[in-house]
Amino acid sequence: MTSTRGEMVIFSGNSNRELAASMCKSLNLELGKADIQTFKDGEISVKINQAVRGKDVYLIQPTSNPTNDNLMEVLIMIDACKRASASHVNVVMPYYGYARQDRKTRGREPITAKLVANLITVAGADRVVTVDLHAGQIQGYFDIPVDHFTAVRLLSEYFTQAKNNVDEYVVVSPDLGGVTRARNFADYLKLPIAIIEKRRPKPNVSEVMSVIGDFKGKNCILVDDMIDTAGTITNAANYLKENGGNKIYIATTHAVLSGDAIKKIEDSAVEEVVVTDTIYLEEKKRINKIKRVSIAPLLAEAIRRINTYESISGLFEDDK
Repeated sequence: MTSTRGEMVIFSGNSNRELAASMCKSLNLELGKADIQTFKDGEISVKINQAVRGKDVYLIQPTSNPTNDNLMEVLIMIDACKRASASHVNVVMPYYGYARQDRKTRGREPITAKLVANLITVAGADRVVTVDLHAGQIQGYFDIPVDHFTAVRLLSEYFTQAKNNVDEYVVVSPDLGGVTRARNFADYLKLPIAIIEKRRPKPNVSEVMSVIGDFKGKNCILVDDMIDTAGTITNAANYLKENGGNKIYIATTHAVLSGDAIKKIEDSAVEEVVVTDTIYLEEKKRINKIKRVSIAPLLAEAIRRINTYESISGLFEDDK
């Protein structure tokens, strides 16, 4: 008989209720009752409207835009549940904001990825579940368990046609730092990889210097963890197209899509941008070029196994 930690209750902040609802559907559960409101001065008010004493609570909240509000929401929800005597408080944060400042590269810089980890821990979380951190070492910033999942397999399954036409496709890493991610993606589809060498004169601005690997005459799949302003990735896509690439695709986990990102994508040489639903995508951003695949079944299965003390290692394994 499988042991359990306690009755499972799932709550959602305001960041991505659509994802939380999909997860509840997969688990055949109702979304927990909670009111999250904002006072006139901007302070956030949280009221948990059902008993959580002795229960295993899961808080679904990616910290996407508005980042600060969504981060404060989840911190206050953690505190509310701990003070209501929840047995365990698990934070499911598919998109981990402030992750890009994960180390000091010059004097007087903060390490915000560590700061946020401290805030979540001190607030009272017992576990964090997340997807495709900007840097994997952020797991080590926590002194509580972290389950770090990847959407690479899920995204690669969208490109099944490439698996049957390996000579016509190449997976491209948009920078040197993303080579491991691109290699894992390529391994699922048995494809070769290429690497873009770029320089970044300032934040959110990049220039392509050269491409390592053969991409001319091939369909290129650019793989990254996120699209923010889309400047870097669309520059890379346009460069590949202008220099002999065939059709250009993008596969990315987190659709941040800040500023005029949608316009850049529409104006670019990109055929399709495949993203997950870790971040809620507003209707105005759901253009024809953007295709979504859901991370909800993976996260739902993860928290079901956590709740029943089953192994989750199978959800991490690369059974290529």
